[in-house]
Parts: sequence; C-alpha cells; structure tokens
Amino acid sequence: MGQTKRRTRTPGTFGAVEKLPSGRYRARYRGPDGARHTGPTVFRTIAEAKSWLALQQTEITRDAWLPPAAKTTALTFADYAEGWLAQRELKDRTRQHYRKLLDQHLIPAFGTTALRGITADQIRAWHAGIGKTTPTLRAHCYGLLRTILGTAVADAKLAANPCAIKGAGSTRRVHAIRPASLPELAKLTQAMPDQYAAMILLAAWCALRFGELTELRRQDLDLDPDAGIGVIRVQRAVVRTEDGFQITTPKSDAGVRDVAIPPHLVPLLAEHLAKHVEAEEDSLLFPAHHGEHLAPSTLYRHFYAARKAAGRPDLRFHDLRHSGAVLAALSGATLPELMGRLGHATPAAAMRYQHVAAGRDQQIAAALSKLAQGQP
Repeated sequence: MGQTKRRTRTPGTFGAVEKLPSGRYRARYRGPDGARHTGPTVFRTIAEAKSWLALQQTEITRDAWLPPAAKTTALTFADYAEGWLAQRELKDRTRQHYRKLLDQHLIPAFGTTALRGITADQIRAWHAGIGKTTPTLRAHCYGLLRTILGTAVADAKLAANPCAIKGAGSTRRVHAIRPASLPELAKLTQAMPDQYAAMILLAAWCALRFGELTELRRQDLDLDPDAGIGVIRVQRAVVRTEDGFQITTPKSDAGVRDVAIPPHLVPLLAEHLAKHVEAEEDSLLFPAHHGEHLAPSTLYRHFYAARKAAGRPDLRFHDLRHSGAVLAALSGATLPELMGRLGHATPAAAMRYQHVAAGRDQQIAAALSKLAQGQP
C-alpha cells in the first residue's frame, strides 16, 4: 500500500492542508459555491499552502472571490476601464488626459488584474512607487483609479472600493501664490506689447482664465464708455488638444457668466477694440499674428519679459486671476459674489445654488476702480 496522506486542520481554521507522499502539500477549501476547491499546484512547504488558503479566505471575505474556472474569464481592470472611458461624456482635453493616465500608469499596473482581484494593499504599493517627484500626476492617477473603481461598485462589479488612501486624490499647492500689487500690475501692463496690455488687465481685474480670454470676441463685450459701464459675457473657452485649438465651454457650468468690468478699464477696452480688433462681431479680442487663437507660448514670451521688468519673476499668468480674486475680496465682495464673479462652483452643494446678488457685481466693479485710483 502507498503511504497514507496526512491532513492537517486546526478546528476553526479555513480549509485544510494535506501532506502528499512526495513530501509536498496540497491545499483545499470549500468555497461560497458549496464546492470543494484545490490549489492550482502543490506547495513545497506547509507555510506556502496556508498562505494560499489565507488569500482565498481574504477574497471570500471581501466578496472578491471567483470560482477557479471563472478566473480565466474574469473581467479585467483594462477591459472595464476601456468601457468606462468610452461611456463618459468628457471634453476632448479631459478625455486625452485620462487616456494618457490609463495608458502610461494605470493599465500597466492593473490592466491584466481581475477587477475583483485588485486589493487595497496592491494599490498602496503602487501609489508608494509612482510619481514621488510629481505629486500632481500621482494625485491625478489615484483620483482616476478611485473614480473608475467607484463606478464599478455602483455597477455591482465590486463590493467595495479598494482605494482607501486618505487624501491621495489631492495635492497641496506647491507654488505659494503672492498676489501682484497695484504698482506691479501697472508695471507689468506697461511692459507688455500694446496689443496684449488689455489682456493683462482683464486677467487681473476681471479674473478671467487664459482659455476664456483667448476666446473672447468683439460681440462678448458690452461697453458704454460714456457711462463707464461694461460687461464681459463669458460663454466659451478655447483649449489646445492634440488636434489643435478647440472651442468649448468654460471649465464648469458656473464658468458661463457675465462679469462687470471695473469702470476705469472701460475706456481702455474701447481703445483696444478700435486699435487691435477687426470690425466683425466674431473677431477675436486677442488674436495671434495670423489672426487665429493665441497660443500660450506666444503670450508667455512677452509675459516673462514683462514680469521681470515688474520685479516679479515668480509671477505666473494664472496668478493674475488669483490677484483679481484678492482685489475683489478687498472691495467687499461676499463669498457667493466672489464665486459668481470668478465662475467657480463651490465644494458645498448649497453654495452651488447661490447667485450673485442682483446689481452687486456692478458695485464690486466700481469698488475695484476706486482701489486702482487710490480712493477709500
């Protein structure tokens, strides 16, 4: 007779380990389906067999267990992520950004893994090794992974989201913003080419984004120079994608807005329209030399020289928008009014439904001009 196999099992433990005549070990357990399942191979040591059983028990506890036969056809992360991206309604630039994150970071790490097989430990190990010198990239990667797996939970493909690293989807601002002072703004504007001086003024005093500024057209300005009243109607923006410039909507729904122009800028903008903008209503306010949309690199060549002349080599173009927010706050604008002026959707749901108080935006604009003129 052959040597009798010895089964080892401690009462209350999961599964059983048997020592085979060869000296190796076989592990078995009863799955949630009621069937008995055997390890895919025999193990050299009893510790290896028990480790495999512990992994199966963990999958059962997490509701991530699949029968061995099903694991070969299990839905992988790559398959689910491709479907997720295809079904999303995204702006082209956002879609391209997600595509790049998937191709370069997420699919290489998780692509062949069954969706139910992705563990919190695996995610932590991946997160610890990715983009340590590029925290924003790491936050974007983690945020996209968390969102995709969150949708999988909603689709009942997962019992719970294994992304559990607190704060990993956000980054602290590395660049400490120091708003431009009024004298610095004046020097910066004076150092810019004449056709772009008004762009600096609108970025700062009206807190417009670059993409909003470069898509502004004559028809978007409503000026009354005699009364010193003006409004910018922000309805579109432009972004640069792999296929070139694309006209789109502002960054958020709140970005579609009317912005009152500080009275001291109204005559300057009227002069800009007369000198630098074509007569057609759809003519761009700040075109490139060929008449099409202005590229960031073209503006930055002039902006970098101007900021140096203003004594602010640290100032980024987007910091002008932050400067405008600070100036508006100094004028007495409330938080809801600031959000309305800047086109921001606030984190709190209640704030999303607050609108700029009727008529107050013109008062904020007038107060901004008083600041510019040194009036109390």
